[in-house]
Amino acid sequence: MRRRLFDRALRTAITLAAVVWVSSPTGAQMRRPREVAGCPSTAAAFHPCALAKAKTFNPPRTPDGQPDMQGVWETPMGGGLGNIEGRRGVDADYQTASPSSLVVDPPNGLIPYHPWAREQRAENVDRYIDPYTHCLPITAPRIMASPRTRQISQYPGYVTIVNESGGHPFRVIYTDGRPHLPADMKLWRGDSRGHWEGNTLVIETTNLTGLAWFGSGGDFFSDALKITERLTMVDRDTIHYAATIDDPKVSTRPWTMAFAIERNKEKGYEQMEEGCFESDRDTADLLLTGFAMYTGPRFPK
Repeated sequence: MRRRLFDRALRTAITLAAVVWVSSPTGAQMRRPREVAGCPSTAAAFHPCALAKAKTFNPPRTPDGQPDMQGVWETPMGGGLGNIEGRRGVDADYQTASPSSLVVDPPNGLIPYHPWAREQRAENVDRYIDPYTHCLPITAPRIMASPRTRQISQYPGYVTIVNESGGHPFRVIYTDGRPHLPADMKLWRGDSRGHWEGNTLVIETTNLTGLAWFGSGGDFFSDALKITERLTMVDRDTIHYAATIDDPKVSTRPWTMAFAIERNKEKGYEQMEEGCFESDRDTADLLLTGFAMYTGPRFPK
């Protein structure tokens, strides 16, 4: 009798605990993973799902007939590119990344670093200050995934993207067919040229200095980097974003990351003013604790 009462009380306690857990934000999230445009919100699943949906979507148009991507946008899936290979790190043998990896090619979700470059990525986090900490310019794809919003505007012959965080970094992407700058002219954000392939805005960026990081996780690149971005509207409020990274000095093959860009629909939203450099207090403290300024890739001799 006593045993039966104990078992009944235990089952009741377990049931109540389960109800509380499922009712909590964590339980609800596990029970109903977030979706974006009707697709799962992990890059590996979102990537094919969103591209399939985009094929049947007829986007609104600008006066010159191109898809109208104008508005204020956020990138919660991008997570600021703090850890491109996923929030839970990678296996010791570097064969499989976390399910939350943003890398969709190669299929294992890992950046195909040269062995020395993967070691340097870890060393970057342990020893060096992220250049964005002291407000040095960022480029794609980080500029498309940094915290808070970005505003896209379209004009005949060019597109502008103005970010809210980091002192309002901005891009001017020419779509009028002009050539890239001379190869020996290097820029922090590189030189971007765009064109339309059907409903997709394709942006090619070259001429980079190689002195910045893709994100705070230490992922880095060289001055040989070429970035090819593809922006495709999935519905009125969602853009599928993919960036192919081709940097033969740092990686063994080109690789691609993908995530959703989602429209900010808050009524009356305005981007916040931010004095990035003027507000920086972290760099001096990090230098005092032994971190060093990042000066670019440290190639093997």
